[in-house]
Amino acid sequence: MNIESTFGTATPVIGMVHLGPLPGAPKAAADGAAAMQSVLDRAVEDVRALERGGVDGVLIENFGDAPFYPDDVPKHTVAATTRAAAAVADATTLPIGINVLRNDAEAAVSVAAAVDAAFVRVNVHTGARVTDQGIVEGRAHETLRLRERLGVDVGIFADTDVKHSAPLTPEGYSAESFADATERGLADAVVASGSGTGAAIDRAALEAVVDERERHGLETPVFVGSGVRPETIGDLLALADGVIVGTALKAAGETTAPVDEERVATLVSRADDCR
Repeated sequence: MNIESTFGTATPVIGMVHLGPLPGAPKAAADGAAAMQSVLDRAVEDVRALERGGVDGVLIENFGDAPFYPDDVPKHTVAATTRAAAAVADATTLPIGINVLRNDAEAAVSVAAAVDAAFVRVNVHTGARVTDQGIVEGRAHETLRLRERLGVDVGIFADTDVKHSAPLTPEGYSAESFADATERGLADAVVASGSGTGAAIDRAALEAVVDERERHGLETPVFVGSGVRPETIGDLLALADGVIVGTALKAAGETTAPVDEERVATLVSRADDCR
Protein backbone atom coordinates (compact mmCIF):
# COMPACT_ATOMS: atom_id res chain seq x y z
CA MET A 1 0.00 0.00 0.00
CA ASN A 2 1.32 3.42 -0.95
CA ILE A 3 0.06 6.11 1.44
CA GLU A 4 0.52 9.07 -0.89
CA SER A 5 -1.17 7.47 -3.90
CA THR A 6 -4.04 6.22 -1.72
CA PHE A 7 -4.80 9.46 0.12
CA GLY A 8 -3.34 12.07 -2.23
CA THR A 9 -0.86 13.23 0.40
CA ALA A 10 2.08 11.74 2.27
CA THR A 11 0.65 12.92 5.63
CA PRO A 12 -3.08 12.19 5.58
CA VAL A 13 -5.73 13.36 8.01
CA ILE A 14 -8.25 10.54 8.41
CA GLY A 15 -11.60 11.36 10.00
CA MET A 16 -13.70 8.92 12.02
CA VAL A 17 -17.20 7.82 11.12
CA HIS A 18 -18.41 6.41 14.43
CA LEU A 19 -21.40 4.22 13.67
CA GLY A 20 -24.28 4.28 16.11
CA PRO A 21 -25.54 1.08 17.76
CA LEU A 22 -26.14 -1.51 15.04
CA PRO A 23 -29.21 -3.77 15.16
CA GLY A 24 -28.70 -6.37 17.87
CA ALA A 25 -26.39 -4.20 20.00
CA PRO A 26 -27.53 -3.45 23.57
CA LYS A 27 -28.00 0.28 22.92
CA ALA A 28 -29.75 -0.13 19.56
CA ALA A 29 -33.40 0.79 19.08
CA ALA A 30 -35.83 -2.08 19.58
CA ASP A 31 -37.05 -1.61 16.00
CA GLY A 32 -34.22 -3.12 13.95
CA ALA A 33 -35.17 -1.35 10.72
CA ALA A 34 -35.31 2.00 12.50
CA ALA A 35 -31.96 1.32 14.18
CA MET A 36 -30.33 0.53 10.84
CA GLN A 37 -31.79 3.60 9.13
CA SER A 38 -30.61 5.83 11.97
CA VAL A 39 -27.08 4.46 11.58
CA LEU A 40 -27.14 4.98 7.81
CA ASP A 41 -28.48 8.54 7.99
CA ARG A 42 -25.93 9.65 10.55
CA ALA A 43 -23.01 7.91 8.82
CA VAL A 44 -23.79 9.63 5.51
CA GLU A 45 -24.19 13.01 7.20
CA ASP A 46 -20.88 12.58 9.00
CA VAL A 47 -18.87 11.51 5.97
CA ARG A 48 -20.22 14.40 3.91
CA ALA A 49 -19.23 16.85 6.67
CA LEU A 50 -15.78 15.27 6.85
CA GLU A 51 -15.31 15.55 3.10
CA ARG A 52 -16.48 19.15 2.98
CA GLY A 53 -14.11 19.93 5.84
CA GLY A 54 -11.17 18.61 3.83
CA VAL A 55 -10.03 15.31 5.34
CA ASP A 56 -8.04 12.93 3.16
CA GLY A 57 -9.84 9.72 4.13
CA VAL A 58 -12.31 8.25 6.59
CA LEU A 59 -12.38 5.29 8.95
CA ILE A 60 -15.68 3.56 9.70
CA GLU A 61 -16.02 1.89 13.09
CA ASN A 62 -18.86 0.15 14.97
CA PHE A 63 -18.29 2.44 17.93
CA GLY A 64 -21.86 2.22 19.22
CA ASP A 65 -21.80 -1.55 19.70
CA ALA A 66 -20.33 -1.61 23.22
CA PRO A 67 -19.81 -3.89 25.03
CA PHE A 68 -17.76 -5.31 22.19
CA TYR A 69 -17.16 -8.91 21.19
CA PRO A 70 -13.45 -9.67 21.64
CA ASP A 71 -12.60 -10.96 18.18
CA ASP A 72 -15.54 -12.70 16.48
CA VAL A 73 -18.60 -10.51 15.96
CA PRO A 74 -21.90 -12.15 14.94
CA LYS A 75 -22.97 -12.30 11.33
CA HIS A 76 -25.66 -9.66 11.75
CA THR A 77 -23.00 -7.19 12.88
CA VAL A 78 -20.89 -7.94 9.81
CA ALA A 79 -23.96 -7.49 7.60
CA ALA A 80 -24.94 -4.18 9.21
CA THR A 81 -21.38 -2.87 9.08
CA THR A 82 -21.17 -3.76 5.40
CA ARG A 83 -24.44 -1.96 4.69
CA ALA A 84 -23.26 1.15 6.52
CA ALA A 85 -19.85 1.05 4.81
CA ALA A 86 -21.53 0.75 1.41
CA ALA A 87 -23.69 3.79 2.17
CA VAL A 88 -20.62 5.78 3.19
CA ALA A 89 -18.73 4.66 0.08
CA ASP A 90 -21.63 5.78 -2.11
CA ALA A 91 -21.69 9.19 -0.40
CA THR A 92 -18.01 10.10 -0.78
CA THR A 93 -15.07 9.95 -3.13
CA LEU A 94 -12.63 9.68 -0.22
CA PRO A 95 -10.73 6.46 0.50
CA ILE A 96 -12.38 4.59 3.35
CA GLY A 97 -11.19 2.20 6.02
CA ILE A 98 -12.95 -0.34 8.25
CA ASN A 99 -12.47 -1.23 11.92
CA VAL A 100 -14.68 -3.91 13.48
CA LEU A 101 -14.40 -3.65 17.25
CA ARG A 102 -13.00 -4.98 19.30
CA ASN A 103 -10.61 -6.94 17.13
CA ASP A 104 -12.37 -8.81 14.33
CA ALA A 105 -9.81 -8.40 11.56
CA GLU A 106 -11.45 -11.15 9.49
CA ALA A 107 -14.72 -9.22 9.45
CA ALA A 108 -12.94 -5.93 8.72
CA VAL A 109 -11.04 -7.32 5.73
CA SER A 110 -14.20 -9.02 4.45
CA VAL A 111 -16.23 -5.81 4.69
CA ALA A 112 -13.39 -3.86 3.08
CA ALA A 113 -13.28 -6.31 0.18
CA ALA A 114 -17.05 -6.02 -0.31
CA VAL A 115 -17.14 -2.21 -0.44
CA ASP A 116 -13.75 -1.61 -2.10
CA ALA A 117 -12.26 0.02 1.00
CA ALA A 118 -8.61 1.03 1.01
CA PHE A 119 -7.55 -0.16 4.46
CA VAL A 120 -8.54 -1.73 7.77
CA ARG A 121 -7.48 -0.92 11.31
CA VAL A 122 -6.62 -3.86 13.54
CA ASN A 123 -6.30 -3.06 17.24
CA VAL A 124 -4.28 -6.19 18.14
CA HIS A 125 -2.53 -7.49 15.02
CA THR A 126 0.38 -9.26 16.73
CA GLY A 127 1.01 -10.18 20.34
CA ALA A 128 -1.72 -10.01 22.99
CA ARG A 129 -3.30 -7.36 25.21
CA VAL A 130 -5.48 -7.27 28.32
CA THR A 131 -8.70 -5.39 27.51
CA ASP A 132 -12.18 -4.96 28.94
CA GLN A 133 -13.09 -7.93 26.72
CA GLY A 134 -10.42 -10.08 28.37
CA ILE A 135 -7.20 -11.15 26.70
CA VAL A 136 -7.25 -10.29 23.00
CA GLU A 137 -4.71 -12.01 20.75
CA GLY A 138 -3.41 -10.95 17.37
CA ARG A 139 -4.18 -13.08 14.34
CA ALA A 140 -1.84 -11.64 11.76
CA HIS A 141 -1.32 -15.10 10.26
CA GLU A 142 -5.03 -15.39 9.48
CA THR A 143 -5.57 -11.78 8.43
CA LEU A 144 -2.78 -11.75 5.84
CA ARG A 145 -3.88 -15.08 4.38
CA LEU A 146 -7.48 -13.93 4.12
CA ARG A 147 -6.39 -10.79 2.26
CA GLU A 148 -4.41 -13.00 -0.11
CA ARG A 149 -7.34 -15.35 -0.70
CA LEU A 150 -9.71 -12.48 -1.41
CA GLY A 151 -7.21 -10.92 -3.81
CA VAL A 152 -7.71 -7.36 -2.55
CA ASP A 153 -5.24 -4.53 -2.03
CA VAL A 154 -6.39 -3.59 1.47
CA GLY A 155 -3.83 -1.90 3.70
CA ILE A 156 -3.50 -3.12 7.28
CA PHE A 157 -3.13 -0.37 9.89
CA ALA A 158 -2.00 -2.15 13.06
CA ASP A 159 -2.11 -0.57 16.50
CA THR A 160 0.86 -0.68 18.83
CA ASP A 161 0.13 -0.39 22.57
CA VAL A 162 -3.52 0.10 21.61
CA LYS A 163 -5.80 2.32 23.69
CA HIS A 164 -8.19 0.82 26.24
CA SER A 165 -5.74 -2.02 26.92
CA ALA A 166 -2.71 -3.01 28.93
CA PRO A 167 0.32 -5.16 28.13
CA LEU A 168 0.74 -8.67 29.47
CA THR A 169 4.42 -8.12 30.29
CA PRO A 170 5.33 -5.99 33.31
CA GLU A 171 7.80 -3.83 31.40
CA GLY A 172 5.28 -2.98 28.72
CA TYR A 173 5.26 -3.76 25.03
CA SER A 174 4.89 -0.57 23.08
CA ALA A 175 7.67 0.56 20.80
CA GLU A 176 9.06 -2.95 20.51
CA SER A 177 5.81 -4.20 19.00
CA PHE A 178 6.42 -1.96 16.00
CA ALA A 179 8.98 -4.39 14.64
CA ASP A 180 6.76 -7.42 15.24
CA ALA A 181 3.75 -5.75 13.62
CA THR A 182 5.70 -4.78 10.51
CA GLU A 183 8.50 -7.29 10.03
CA ARG A 184 6.58 -10.37 11.20
CA GLY A 185 2.97 -9.19 10.97
CA LEU A 186 3.55 -7.39 7.63
CA ALA A 187 1.41 -4.40 8.61
CA ASP A 188 1.28 -1.56 6.09
CA ALA A 189 1.11 1.15 8.77
CA VAL A 190 1.31 1.34 12.55
CA VAL A 191 -1.06 3.33 14.76
CA ALA A 192 0.12 4.79 18.07
CA SER A 193 -2.46 6.17 20.48
CA GLY A 194 -3.09 7.44 24.00
CA SER A 195 -4.74 5.50 26.80
CA GLY A 196 -8.30 5.89 25.53
CA THR A 197 -10.64 7.47 22.98
CA GLY A 198 -9.79 11.16 22.70
CA ALA A 199 -6.73 10.81 24.96
CA ALA A 200 -3.54 12.40 23.67
CA ILE A 201 -0.48 10.25 23.16
CA ASP A 202 2.54 11.09 25.26
CA ARG A 203 5.19 12.65 23.03
CA ALA A 204 7.88 10.43 24.51
CA ALA A 205 5.82 7.35 23.64
CA LEU A 206 5.39 8.54 20.06
CA GLU A 207 9.09 9.28 19.80
CA ALA A 208 9.86 5.77 21.07
CA VAL A 209 7.74 4.23 18.32
CA VAL A 210 9.38 6.35 15.62
CA ASP A 211 12.83 5.62 17.05
CA GLU A 212 12.08 1.89 16.99
CA ARG A 213 11.17 2.18 13.31
CA GLU A 214 14.43 3.94 12.57
CA ARG A 215 16.46 1.45 14.61
CA HIS A 216 15.11 -1.41 12.51
CA GLY A 217 15.65 0.48 9.25
CA LEU A 218 11.95 0.38 8.38
CA GLU A 219 9.87 2.83 6.36
CA THR A 220 6.43 1.82 7.64
CA PRO A 221 4.24 4.91 8.22
CA VAL A 222 3.28 5.82 11.78
CA PHE A 223 -0.17 7.29 12.45
CA VAL A 224 -1.40 8.91 15.65
CA GLY A 225 -4.73 7.33 16.54
CA SER A 226 -6.20 9.37 19.39
CA GLY A 227 -6.21 12.77 21.06
CA VAL A 228 -5.31 14.81 17.98
CA ARG A 229 -6.41 18.45 18.28
CA PRO A 230 -5.83 21.59 16.19
CA GLU A 231 -3.32 22.91 18.72
CA THR A 232 -1.28 19.69 18.71
CA ILE A 233 -1.48 18.44 15.14
CA GLY A 234 1.58 20.41 14.03
CA ASP A 235 3.81 18.84 16.67
CA LEU A 236 2.39 15.39 15.98
CA LEU A 237 2.95 15.58 12.23
CA ALA A 238 6.53 16.64 12.87
CA LEU A 239 7.02 13.06 14.10
CA ALA A 240 4.20 10.98 12.62
CA ASP A 241 3.18 10.37 9.02
CA GLY A 242 -0.54 10.91 9.51
CA VAL A 243 -3.38 11.13 12.02
CA ILE A 244 -6.72 9.47 12.67
CA VAL A 245 -9.12 11.92 14.32
CA GLY A 246 -12.57 11.49 15.84
CA THR A 247 -13.46 13.38 19.02
CA ALA A 248 -11.89 16.71 18.03
CA LEU A 249 -14.05 16.80 14.88
CA LYS A 250 -17.36 16.32 16.68
CA ALA A 251 -19.77 19.02 17.87
CA ALA A 252 -18.61 20.38 21.24
CA GLY A 253 -15.77 17.84 21.19
CA GLU A 254 -18.14 15.05 22.21
CA THR A 255 -17.20 11.67 20.71
CA THR A 256 -20.78 10.54 20.05
CA ALA A 257 -21.95 13.88 18.61
CA PRO A 258 -22.30 14.57 14.87
CA VAL A 259 -19.27 15.71 12.91
CA ASP A 260 -18.88 19.50 12.95
CA GLU A 261 -17.71 20.70 9.54
CA GLU A 262 -16.14 23.87 10.95
CA ARG A 263 -14.10 21.85 13.44
CA VAL A 264 -12.93 19.62 10.61
CA ALA A 265 -11.90 22.59 8.48
CA THR A 266 -10.00 24.17 11.38
CA LEU A 267 -8.01 21.02 12.11
CA VAL A 268 -7.26 20.35 8.45
CA SER A 269 -6.11 23.95 8.01
CA ARG A 270 -3.67 23.51 10.91
CA ALA A 271 -2.42 20.30 9.32
CA ASP A 272 -1.97 22.04 5.97
CA ASP A 273 0.24 24.64 7.65
CA CYS A 274 2.84 21.98 8.39
CA ARG A 275 2.68 19.59 5.44
